[in-house]
Amino acid sequence: MSLAKKVLQLRKEKGYSQEELANKANISLRTLQRIEKGESEPRGHTLRAIAEVLEVSVEELMDFTKKEDRGFLQLMSLSALSYWFMPLLNVLVPMALWLFKRDKIQGVDKLGRQIIVFQLIWSVITYGCLIGFAMFKILHWPAGNAVLFTGLFLYGANVVFIMYTIVRLRNGRQVKKIVSLVFILILAAYPAESQVMRIDGSKIEEKEITERIKSLMKSAEVSGLGISIFNNNKIVYQRAFGYGNVATKDPLSRNSIFYGASLSKAVFANLVMQLVEEGKINLDTPLQDYLDKPLPEYTFQKSWRGYNDLQEDRRYEKITARMCLTHTTGFPNWRFLTNSGFDTEGKLYFRIEPGTRYSYSGEGFALLQFVVEQIMGQGLEEMAQERIFEPLGMDNTSYIYVWQEGMESRYAYGHDEHQNVLPKDEADEAGAAGSLGTTLSDYSKFLEAVLNQELLEKSSIQEMFKKQISISSKQQFGPNAFIDTHENKDIDLGYGLGWGLLTSPHGLGAFKEGHSEGYQHYSILFPNTGTGVLMMTNSNNGESIFKELLELTIADVYTPWQWENYIPFNEKEK
Repeated sequence: MSLAKKVLQLRKEKGYSQEELANKANISLRTLQRIEKGESEPRGHTLRAIAEVLEVSVEELMDFTKKEDRGFLQLMSLSALSYWFMPLLNVLVPMALWLFKRDKIQGVDKLGRQIIVFQLIWSVITYGCLIGFAMFKILHWPAGNAVLFTGLFLYGANVVFIMYTIVRLRNGRQVKKIVSLVFILILAAYPAESQVMRIDGSKIEEKEITERIKSLMKSAEVSGLGISIFNNNKIVYQRAFGYGNVATKDPLSRNSIFYGASLSKAVFANLVMQLVEEGKINLDTPLQDYLDKPLPEYTFQKSWRGYNDLQEDRRYEKITARMCLTHTTGFPNWRFLTNSGFDTEGKLYFRIEPGTRYSYSGEGFALLQFVVEQIMGQGLEEMAQERIFEPLGMDNTSYIYVWQEGMESRYAYGHDEHQNVLPKDEADEAGAAGSLGTTLSDYSKFLEAVLNQELLEKSSIQEMFKKQISISSKQQFGPNAFIDTHENKDIDLGYGLGWGLLTSPHGLGAFKEGHSEGYQHYSILFPNTGTGVLMMTNSNNGESIFKELLELTIADVYTPWQWENYIPFNEKEK
């Protein structure tokens, strides 16, 4: 039986339609249909979500191709009694049997892990008690007998546990409940706090992070925050705090859909680098060379997307993909954001000569998107789903940010400085510069893939994270964007391909922010240490706690918070 047929069989046994299973597992209907047709094999989050809804373990869902041998399972359980002959054989012997048969017999992988972990914990506690009893006697401390009794009790309890496991297996039932109960009792007696490693080598308790986040959010009036922390290229801490909608008290979750704003650009940069690897586009070829006619002659349905304004200024012929990804096209951020405010009739123009200075520009990304779509004959959304979102299991992410009717509670509403809910804003057209709708869970998968070099070849990642241009401006936006300073020389602030870059004693830092009315996000990765953090907020006050959160979570004191204008809430002018 194939995995596709297994999922189909279990779904029908549960009485679920495809729509019901997809909704409960929080995956797209299209993804489930492809799985049941055998066109796609679920992995990671998608596999775990389907297994959870179908009320089976991931191992049980994947074990169907292996043969059944309960006798071997009983033998593996019985082998733990080898501690009678020598300490730690109760770990080593089951481990040897597990390694030998885990890929060949149903249930071996799961049961073997349970036995090994349990026996390791049991050995540490039991032999610790016996050694402790000896120390108590030598030092003539009281309570030595109580320690000895605890050790002897655990010694005998292990025999009972092993025999009970064998009996359960003989009756054809799993030992899940008894194993879980024993682990709960042990962990309750010997609690241990999980820790997060920071880039400077220090550690911090997860509990401390959680409590401090709650305190900061309350003080700064941040409506909602989703945060993921990465250690060794993996997510080690992921939590959502506050509300998706303060007015209705809908809680924010890891699967709440945020407007991602400029987080869109980092995804697009990875997509473009894939095309570079495939020889579809060259970073230094003028974009005009890929078009069939002069850029200003193309027509667009929306006036603010066209290039007719450039007819008399042929500098557009110099612009390359590298300039677009490094914000050196010379374009303003957006033509409709003028010095006097928002102007729907704003004209596109060159603020500076292309390729000469960093000047953040969504217009540059929009231009590159247009050319890429012409080259590939595909829309951005189709390419992103095919190349990034679907392979990574980012089932709740799309460049088309349109709210689904009746599912408003799944979205994170934006909030102003006073936590008033802002009217929802949508993007019915894919935009590389900033139309992404995504979740904390999904975007964390993307960052994890970047850390693990899953999307690009090593040489492409090195090029993407290589400083293409230095940044000397006092701030990223506003009047100070054209005032030069040496304030960030110590971190060698610059820009790569779609990512901001800095240097630290712990290696390169690659960052990308997202900012829009009601939404403020920031992410930074330190690839040399496999460390990083993602912060997503649905509040205009979100950036006011970023500086302290960066220092708290990963000891990042290098992010140029003044350049980003991340002024702490307790330092702002009242």
